[in-house]
Amino acid sequence: MMMPPPAVLAACQVEKPVPGPGMGDFSYVGIDAILEQMRRKAMKQGFELNIMVVGQSGLGKSTLMNTLFKSKVSRKSVQATSQEKIPKTIDIKSVSHDIEEKGVRMKLTVIDTPGFGDQINNENCWQPIMKFINAQYEQYLQEEININRKKRIPDSRVHCCIYFIPPTGHCLRPLDVEFMRRLSKVVNIVPVIAKADTLTLEERDFFKQKIREELQANGIDVYPQKEFDDDAEDRMINDKIREMIPFAVVGSDQEYQVNGRRLLGRKTKWGTIEVENIAHCEFAYLRDLLIRTHMENIKDITSSIHYEVYRVRRLNENNTAVAHANESEGGG
Repeated sequence: MMMPPPAVLAACQVEKPVPGPGMGDFSYVGIDAILEQMRRKAMKQGFELNIMVVGQSGLGKSTLMNTLFKSKVSRKSVQATSQEKIPKTIDIKSVSHDIEEKGVRMKLTVIDTPGFGDQINNENCWQPIMKFINAQYEQYLQEEININRKKRIPDSRVHCCIYFIPPTGHCLRPLDVEFMRRLSKVVNIVPVIAKADTLTLEERDFFKQKIREELQANGIDVYPQKEFDDDAEDRMINDKIREMIPFAVVGSDQEYQVNGRRLLGRKTKWGTIEVENIAHCEFAYLRDLLIRTHMENIKDITSSIHYEVYRVRRLNENNTAVAHANESEGGG
């Protein structure tokens, strides 16, 4: 009796199914394995996050970014100069880093806006920032409508803008209101009270309440926007965040030993302000929102809401221009 060739034998051998959690269960299909497939794919691709920081000089923007990612990620840390002069116009600069933690890779881009709010006349100083955000949307759109487009389009769109409010303890300045009113329509804005350790707890609470009232009075919808809550559970979580906005933050990349623990903080003659201690400031809530709980949602809203509004407007403009051109040709 003739034996079939080894190649045919190999083809007939079916690979045994991988044992899963429901292998003994007759009704088990294995749909839950999709989560593991998505995890593997995400781990392979890595993640991207583009954060813009806006506020006048001296509010601790660079320090806060370094504190958030526990790395020297700010522009000043990378392109340090002995004496940086305040630019006469807003000079937008981006710095990218590859960060890895427990096998998870992330490309972080920090976009800085030196010169914002530092002039004698700050009228229309929001315009270069708006122009930059729209330019990133345009770049993405052009890649998207290419006939031979890339498998994965590089994403330089601004996912989130952290807006630094000076700790005056009184109210928002016209500059703050104008910037957030205009920019909240094109990007996710997260307002923070900078250097909050300069305020007493009573001053801080009063200032936060006053800012929330002014945001509402001026129709400024900061992140997380109420209209984009998916369901009741989302609304409940986001309502708690909305009650805390703006976050009163303190940044520090200095390490200290307190009661045998290593921590980031600011040393004063009255003691150490612990950056990650929620009894001292709200930095931990900001970090959790941006990285641990809402990062993917921030990116989703950028893509499905802000970018979509821009894309529809641009495509409508193009269609109108084509129609006018056709009419002109027909008339001629």
